[in-house]
Amino acid sequence: MLLDTLRGFALSGVFLANVHLWFSGLMFRPLTEVKAFYRDTSGMDAVITHTFGPLIGGRFITLFSVLFGLGFAVQLERAEGRGTSIVPVYARRLVVLLGVGLVHLFLLFQGDIVSTYALLGFTLLLFYKRADRTLLVWAAALIFLAPLLWHLVPRVTQLLGSPGSEEAAKAAMERSLALRAGALEAFSHGSWLDTVRSGGAYYLGDLFWNLSALLPVIAGRFLLGLWAGRRRLFHDAPQHLPFFRRLLGWGLGLGLLGSSVAIVVWLLSTRKIIQPQSIPWLPFVTGPMRHLGELGMASAYAAGITLLFQRDTWRRRLAVLAPVGRMGLTNYLLTSVLGVLFFYGYGLGLMDGLKSPTAQFALTLVLFALQVVFSHLWLARFRFGPVEWVTRSLTYGKAQPMRRTSAPEKKEMANA
Repeated sequence: MLLDTLRGFALSGVFLANVHLWFSGLMFRPLTEVKAFYRDTSGMDAVITHTFGPLIGGRFITLFSVLFGLGFAVQLERAEGRGTSIVPVYARRLVVLLGVGLVHLFLLFQGDIVSTYALLGFTLLLFYKRADRTLLVWAAALIFLAPLLWHLVPRVTQLLGSPGSEEAAKAAMERSLALRAGALEAFSHGSWLDTVRSGGAYYLGDLFWNLSALLPVIAGRFLLGLWAGRRRLFHDAPQHLPFFRRLLGWGLGLGLLGSSVAIVVWLLSTRKIIQPQSIPWLPFVTGPMRHLGELGMASAYAAGITLLFQRDTWRRRLAVLAPVGRMGLTNYLLTSVLGVLFFYGYGLGLMDGLKSPTAQFALTLVLFALQVVFSHLWLARFRFGPVEWVTRSLTYGKAQPMRRTSAPEKKEMANA
């Protein structure tokens, strides 16, 4: 139940982040407009916009990624208990998830993570027999060092004076702005087909390449989850309470430290005190600190919930989120459906009409509360979420039992 609760908690933050950045249209606007938006907000809107980065942005998706790797460890333990290999079933599951993710990506929401998780999930098959120390070393290298190479290559190209490098960079920036503007127009006012066309063009021409720097980071988070699952930190949480207390303290400290660097740079930039693009070494500092802030705060959230879960009163309160986590894939896709229906032009059009971050967050929390109710009602009758049932049936090549028996399997946990 603890893992399901953590997964449900992570989904709530992922939904908030997607609304604030994507469905509000903020991430598609020119940087000058974004800076002006952050600078000119006041009251509760200012509180939300200025705390979003340190508390939400990248933090919940980090936790979600770690839980994906932990879910693999759970499946690995079950397979070993049966004396079978995890590779065939898990590989089929990843292929099915990839299909679901690609449909989701190109037909509904180009911010999809399912397809990315499916592809990177194969890296877990390369590491599941490795020692714990190896997992941690590779995780650290992938999270903190690999992104530096992504920043280093263009810098080296510039230093070597490659012909046309500046012109190519300028053309790429202009192309990116045009693709973002086209996507914003389609999402705000276009038909479903317009969003598919412009969203797909934006993803293939801009977003995918920007996200490529995060691929090793996500893989590193998977390895951390595999390590935590192998050590049974969450399954045997009462035996690891000193670890979680330390993790809470260190996570908060490192999370705030990592966030503070980005906040200082952003504030100096919005007030035109510095121009980050004119400081070539800055990404080599802000990049690792950003990932440190995300991982630190995600660790603090996980540790805090785990510690609270040891108290009966808090366990009952937090466990309300468990059904959402058990239906994690269904609910993740449902956040996209709700976001599209409420914010896109062919829905209610709130991308153009709901500018207040406070109102956006309030609406998101109401919609997520409805997902909580839906998850409770669904799992009272069925063993799996609807999408989970489809993916399991395709993975095993036959329809899985869906309806609950007279003795509900309360302890059954949906795989990540």
